[in-house]
Amino acid sequence: MTVTLADVAVRAQVSPATVSRVLNGNYPVAASTRERVLRAVDELDYVLNGPASALAAATSDLVGILVNDIADPFFGIMAGAIQSEIGGPGGRAGGERLAVVCNTGGSAERELTYLTLLQRQRAAAVVLTGGAVENTAHAAAVATKLRKLAAAGTRVVLCGRPPAPADTDAVALTFDNRGGGQRLTEHLIGLGHRRMGYIAGPEERTTTRHRLEGHRAALAAHGVEDDPARTVHGRYDRGSGYEATLELLRRDPGLTAVVAANDTVALGACAALRDSGLRIPEDVSVVGFDDLPFSADAVPALTTVRLPLAAAGARAGRIAMGREEVPPGGIATILGELMVRGSTASPRPLS
Repeated sequence: MTVTLADVAVRAQVSPATVSRVLNGNYPVAASTRERVLRAVDELDYVLNGPASALAAATSDLVGILVNDIADPFFGIMAGAIQSEIGGPGGRAGGERLAVVCNTGGSAERELTYLTLLQRQRAAAVVLTGGAVENTAHAAAVATKLRKLAAAGTRVVLCGRPPAPADTDAVALTFDNRGGGQRLTEHLIGLGHRRMGYIAGPEERTTTRHRLEGHRAALAAHGVEDDPARTVHGRYDRGSGYEATLELLRRDPGLTAVVAANDTVALGACAALRDSGLRIPEDVSVVGFDDLPFSADAVPALTTVRLPLAAAGARAGRIAMGREEVPPGGIATILGELMVRGSTASPRPLS
């Protein structure tokens, strides 16, 4: 049954004119009323911009790209690569598609809001990048949104993100974060390190958990103690790396290596070590993750795991546009490459 504007008005307990004002944004409406109307629109899955019966099977020229932080090179590289692949036949403006980058700022609520807005705009495709929030209720809400998008003809691709439930029809290109994390720590163990601090990302992120699991798997495989005091969680940014490193040194001044959640965090760790009078790698080795563009130019150059961010983003864009076959089972795992550089060395022998 087609949902009408009048149905939304009844659900929100307002007049149809008020619903129209909220949706068009052309007249002041009280915040509480606006929230009630938007909640009703979401609950009823109301389709904007014309009769729902005529548009239900149609998609627009819009492609949505959801990122955590567009200022982070990890997301910027993937978003740029995705956009480079979304042109082609099928659009009504010279064969091009309009890419809209949606910056969630790491907010689970914003992620759901953007998915709702893209559904209302009948997006041709939606690409979600980066790790997912580990919350049962949020995961269920995202899965519901993805099902609605797929039912409306929108292609959904997850890039660098764990797979969604099979009935969402979302294609997943996942990064081997566990394997990369394990190889980094095994590299340090092979050099002789045993007292390693770990700077993890936000606890609620899948990327954080998977990389930390890889680190811990390497410790367990080689009989190295996993001291909880040597793990600190923080944001995926330089400031977090700086502060976390100072905390790790406070807890254990004898650390010989720092494993950072990503390259940006590793830069902060390096700065904290230098400000503490320690040399890299002579006193403390440092490793990162992702191999962002600045990693090879850091001093010393950063040992890290290279993820093919641009290639993964381009592939996600082609799949989203139907120009590349979906991988078997709708899932492909993308491996990282260990890049050994000057920021790691064998620890100095105890005097």
